[in-house]
Amino acid sequence: MPQKPQDRRTFLKTVAGGAVAIGSSLRGRLGTGQAPSGRPDNGGMAYRRLGRTGFRVSEISLGSSPLPDPDLLRALVARGVNYIDTSHNYDNGNAERQIGRLLKDLGRDKVHVATKFHVTPRDTVASIMASVHGSLKRLDIEAIDVLMIHGAETAAVVIDARVLEAFDRLKTEGAFRFRGLSCHANQDEVVRKAVDCGLYDMVQVGYNVFDIQEPAREIETYPDYLGVSGLRALIAFAHSKDVGVVAMKTLKVGGRRQDLSRYKTGAASLFQSMLKWVLDDERVASAVTEILSRTQMEEDLGAAGSRLAADERETLARYVRENGRDYCHACAGCRRACPAGIVYASVAGEGTASACRDCGACEKACPYGVAVRSRVREARRVLA
Repeated sequence: MPQKPQDRRTFLKTVAGGAVAIGSSLRGRLGTGQAPSGRPDNGGMAYRRLGRTGFRVSEISLGSSPLPDPDLLRALVARGVNYIDTSHNYDNGNAERQIGRLLKDLGRDKVHVATKFHVTPRDTVASIMASVHGSLKRLDIEAIDVLMIHGAETAAVVIDARVLEAFDRLKTEGAFRFRGLSCHANQDEVVRKAVDCGLYDMVQVGYNVFDIQEPAREIETYPDYLGVSGLRALIAFAHSKDVGVVAMKTLKVGGRRQDLSRYKTGAASLFQSMLKWVLDDERVASAVTEILSRTQMEEDLGAAGSRLAADERETLARYVRENGRDYCHACAGCRRACPAGIVYASVAGEGTASACRDCGACEKACPYGVAVRSRVREARRVLA
């Protein structure tokens, strides 16, 4: 049967549940309590420099999978959101078309647009360029502000000859201004290579409050702890090379927000506290989030330029402690261990689980002790 979008969204929400013993040092990992310098305290939109692109981007930026309706989209821009993240395949290209109409109505200078292309073993320089040309047509613009590889998972794709030649030829055409990549898994290897090679101007990484969670066993691969991917070191490394950092997966709700009012701290919702936590690191230029209603708009934009209070940190610690056991940190260890190579995609709701042999290699590889096989079985049921 064709997959229903709401079924996938529901699955994405359920895979993040559970509980874990985090330890007494959790609150320390939540941060120092000191707000980054230069942020306003009046509740208005704040802006940060996106590395060597020089763009001043809004602290809260908009993801477009899914994209809000046109009226809400205009309202977000009017409230100061000036960075929109999209991709050639979001809503079968309709996200780019809708953004293109927005730019035509409001003016090209109102928004920095980032879009992406996928790279598969079958792709050629010509097919990559054709994908980007399609994005330009749908966006109805002459140049993309930031052009990214979508979901880079290996260091090899970052320096793949096809990718680099496509980037070079598209740059010569004037098709884009700056290059970057998004990374959902294996971030240590991918982001480090992207920064090291000096060819990328920004990176977009999964980063949220669950990255304070302590692993169930010692991790030897990544010496620096902040999530399995060693994100603290990666963000610092990117910043040291003036490579801009955008955080995605900041709320881990996949566009559908469950009722978490029991975690409200004073006037601050849990979602606001989660965004403030991400932005507490001044090396992060912007936090991408999906906003689908006026309520969500007020909620998320309320985090811009705001300090994360001590009692909010306590609430975040409790939330992660109570909901972290089966949270996937996207380290891709399960995928590397899986004989069929399908586990991470299935757990993240991005692929088929039909090839699973139920061998248990994934669970042995997971440093968090996640019950991966039960999640794969659920993926098989929901995504079939």
